[in-house]
Amino acid sequence: MTDYPVGLIESLRMARHIVVLTGAGVSAESGVPTFRDAQTGLWAQYRPEDLATPEAFQRDPGLVWAWYAWRRALVEGGKPNPGHFALVELERRVPRLTLITQNVDGLHQQAGSRAVIELHGNIRRTKCSRENLVIDEWVDTGEVPPRCPRCGGRLRPDVVWFGEALPPVALQIAIEASQACDLFFSIGTSALVEPAASLPHLALAQGAVVVEINPTVTPLTSAAMYVLPGPSGQVLPELIRAAWPDRADV
Repeated sequence: MTDYPVGLIESLRMARHIVVLTGAGVSAESGVPTFRDAQTGLWAQYRPEDLATPEAFQRDPGLVWAWYAWRRALVEGGKPNPGHFALVELERRVPRLTLITQNVDGLHQQAGSRAVIELHGNIRRTKCSRENLVIDEWVDTGEVPPRCPRCGGRLRPDVVWFGEALPPVALQIAIEASQACDLFFSIGTSALVEPAASLPHLALAQGAVVVEINPTVTPLTSAAMYVLPGPSGQVLPELIRAAWPDRADV
């Protein structure tokens, strides 16, 4: 087992409110391709950035719907990994944990995490493009994309596209939690995509201990108090066992 800094272990044991921000690297460990991974097959001719926009949906809604159906199938093939389950265990051990994710695959919830703050939505959900309401059921008429049973508007994935604002309530919760926590984990995220990339800096400004877990160096690395290189599925279970050796079962 890795020997973790004594100061980090003490901060983890004494923390009253921990904020965790997760990014694509956590999902990649479950076999879920990151958003910018190379397209394959039929989709090799497209750039993701050219399909994940309101303009693309308006121009060719059937194409965008089909691409997300393909991506959803990839997501549904993924299962939570040890990093996901370690966060569930961490939630049990601390007074308060706020889990914020940039991922849209729902794997944190599948692992058992509660009240996950989804900054970029969830690809498993569908919403009406006109009313912005989540729709669970609709009549399959063969039209692609299908129509909202309430208003007849086209259905779309419940994810945040380029050019769209993040869900305001989710973003506000994330900001307030980052400003109020005493320990902040940035896990598997490039620390490049705003506004999520600013969250650990909000925590730093308030005196919180900021920890980065990532196999590669990011713009946050030089500012973090502790940097733990490696995949979250390895680092997180080890860290929890180091902090609670008498009780850890992850």
